[in-house]
Amino acid sequence: MLEGTTFGRTMELLEKSLSVSTLRHQVIGNNIANADVPNFKRSSVNFESFLSRALEQEKMEPLMELAATEEGHMPGFTPADWHAVQPRRVLDYVTTAKNNGNNVDPEQEFMDALENQLRYTIMTQAAAFEFNQVNLVLK
Repeated sequence: MLEGTTFGRTMELLEKSLSVSTLRHQVIGNNIANADVPNFKRSSVNFESFLSRALEQEKMEPLMELAATEEGHMPGFTPADWHAVQPRRVLDYVTTAKNNGNNVDPEQEFMDALENQLRYTIMTQAAAFEFNQVNLVLK
């Protein structure tokens, strides 16, 4: 019903971002819980860069159209669909912060948790603003 509208797109992006924020909260909590476990490696969530790239590709047009003379030919340019972008959980196995092989810095994890909470709050406020705009139109 709302597909193709600015409101629908905004709400889909907010929904996806809120879900990623929840996943990021779980990952940060897992990192903090395992801060003293020997050889534990911290994880992080990558999403925003993939989403940004997909949204930029949506605007791009191919410099040159390639002719597909047979059915098996690959298309020259296919923009990424931002609906298909999924968060990726990345394990940081390269760094080591402690002598026991653990690389979790609890102070940094708490800062990441605070930043994630602020993002979540801003996104919920943005969603509330969007619904308030709809309510104003309906009145």
